[in-house]
Amino acid sequence: MSNNDIIVSLDIGTSKVRAIIGEVNNGTFNIIGVGSADSEGIRKGAIVDIDQTVQSIRSAVDHAERMVGIQISEVYVGISGNHIGLQSSHGVVAVSNEDREIGEEDIDRVLKAAEVVALPPDREIIDVVAKQFVVDGLEGISDPRGMIGVRLEVEATIITGAKTAIHNLLRCVEKSGLKVKDLVLIPLGAGQLALSKDEKTMGSVLVDVGAGSTTLAVFEGGSIAATSTLPVGGDFVTNDIAYGLRTLTDQAEKVKLKYGCALIESAAHEVTFKVTRIGSNVDKEFTQEDLAAIIEPRVQEIFQLVRQEIKRLGYSELPGGYILTGGTMSMPGVLQVAQNELATSVRIAVPDFIGVRDPGYCSGVGILHNAIRNVRVRNTGGSNNSSGNSKKPVNRAKQQNPVAATQETSQKPGFIERLKKMFSEFI
Repeated sequence: MSNNDIIVSLDIGTSKVRAIIGEVNNGTFNIIGVGSADSEGIRKGAIVDIDQTVQSIRSAVDHAERMVGIQISEVYVGISGNHIGLQSSHGVVAVSNEDREIGEEDIDRVLKAAEVVALPPDREIIDVVAKQFVVDGLEGISDPRGMIGVRLEVEATIITGAKTAIHNLLRCVEKSGLKVKDLVLIPLGAGQLALSKDEKTMGSVLVDVGAGSTTLAVFEGGSIAATSTLPVGGDFVTNDIAYGLRTLTDQAEKVKLKYGCALIESAAHEVTFKVTRIGSNVDKEFTQEDLAAIIEPRVQEIFQLVRQEIKRLGYSELPGGYILTGGTMSMPGVLQVAQNELATSVRIAVPDFIGVRDPGYCSGVGILHNAIRNVRVRNTGGSNNSSGNSKKPVNRAKQQNPVAATQETSQKPGFIERLKKMFSEFI
């Protein structure tokens, strides 16, 4: 990555698709553009219609391009879902340099060695995260570059996903005319953004309450330790409102965003609104208290399920508590309900950048943080991973068509090429 570079994240969620443009200028990172579009073709975090998803991606990217006046050609794509799995691994290599100084090549080789694990045929490795390095028996090393040693080991966490889900995600992005720079596990990226070093070391839970699902990630010992996905989210609140007020789902969503309150005792009786009831042309008036009486039980249930799932994963008391992200967390009263149900320290994480100061942007900004962190590590070792996005006037007519983009991507060896080769075996 150069001193002045553009990187773009793509967060494909159940309710929104967000493209966030970041700029690295002499070591300083800033958000310079955000594009958002309603998400079509996604249900509970899974792609169910590729063509509709492609249109949503294009809309979000076009919006971001118009805001900044640049052309986006490649993106870092976030991935999550109930198909994600974590497993521990161990890699060992001999230091290759004659002077026994550990370099970037040795780190690459030991991480590659950690990837050599038995996987079911329907699984694919997304990423390998080093928990610690060991040099000649000396443990607890986070960055062994420059150290002298003969034997280099790594204790790592391998992140895997279902091949079908990965393939569909890559297919949607490529059909949108974009290149996938890399896949980033959303809880991992959001954790790097939202959690402090102490929270990741002592133990904490990142809870991302999205529209269609709730993703949990346990961090312990400085790294991600477990992840899980619950099939409940903000859309369940919207559906409850639609049933409770007997109105259309679209109206229920608007009412939730404008008047929603997750705590009955914090709701205002004097705040009123009207909705059109299904099967009638007559509007009926409700108060914010009426709305909170519908919302609070569902929000309570979500956090009860979160607590039960964390116990099922084998964790009880984590000193760092719970850190909440996701668009649903911007609703008034949610924090109090979470504190009551989880009975421990709870806070809501918000990105500290102009234009994205909302819990719903943690995933997209976290993807950028993960990308910058990884690229900086690579550049320290002497490699160059500059972004292909350019500060040129937007001209979508000259942009590469989806088929050409797919062909060009397939010519480059690496993660996507390996994935396509695996799928070719079934043809």
